[in-house]
Amino acid sequence: MKILLTGANGQLAQDIWLLAQKKGWEVMAFTRQVLDISNFKQVKEAITTIKPDIVINCAAYNYVDKAEKEWEQALLVNGIGPRNLATICERQAISLVHFSTDYVFDGHKSTPYTIADLPSPLNKYGATKLQGEIEVSHLTNRYYLIRVSWVFGLRGKTEVNFIKKLLLWSKDRDQLHIVTDQISSPSYTEDVAKAVLDLIQTGRFGLYHITNSGYCSRYQWAEWVLKKIDWSGKLFPARSKDFPNSVLRPAFSALDTFPLKNILGHELPSWQEATERFLKQWFSL
Repeated sequence: MKILLTGANGQLAQDIWLLAQKKGWEVMAFTRQVLDISNFKQVKEAITTIKPDIVINCAAYNYVDKAEKEWEQALLVNGIGPRNLATICERQAISLVHFSTDYVFDGHKSTPYTIADLPSPLNKYGATKLQGEIEVSHLTNRYYLIRVSWVFGLRGKTEVNFIKKLLLWSKDRDQLHIVTDQISSPSYTEDVAKAVLDLIQTGRFGLYHITNSGYCSRYQWAEWVLKKIDWSGKLFPARSKDFPNSVLRPAFSALDTFPLKNILGHELPSWQEATERFLKQWFSL
């Protein structure tokens, strides 16, 4: 199988790339500096020249707070880019994998969001990601639209995820304040990458939620990690309102992975197991 991979420096893209190569698949990987998905001409030239079996789009604008002011830039990458990819993929009868986010939901539920729940984003970042979903689902039939949440991975040159930040903070701080009123499902890139590659081999197109099983608050996640690393500092619970410069985020955005678990025959490992594997790899570097 030949894959065209965009956003190749990202943490999820790095694990998809690595796992696909282990399978013996051919991966043509592009960073945003080489392939700007918001540039229709570049997208058309890359896809028509390479002629991949599938395009996996990991390119994204992920700066939630900055998106409020840089919404045009966010929309170019998160909305127009997917439009360009979907348009050319449909013309060439090529399958497309596109990633979205739990931030398309408003967080007003108290049970995990299913693929049948209607999106209602609270911020401009979520709105641009929702636009990308709309573009893909309207412009091609050969798509895997995958929502993930609280993504964390070992690799990647472009993102510093929550766990990496937490580990850095723990080195030089003896007190940390972490919010208790943001709850979702952590998604370890190694597990997501494996599930995505397994899914595309089924040919079952559509909308999916892919996360590790279970959910937690940012505080609970941090508490779990800090205990594992025997941090000697003090962890304090906080509320989102304690950080006034932060953009509004959904309070509860855990994702229900049905029907993925039925198609693959299993759930992804728990967020605790996934985080423990991450920590073992992190400290072995």
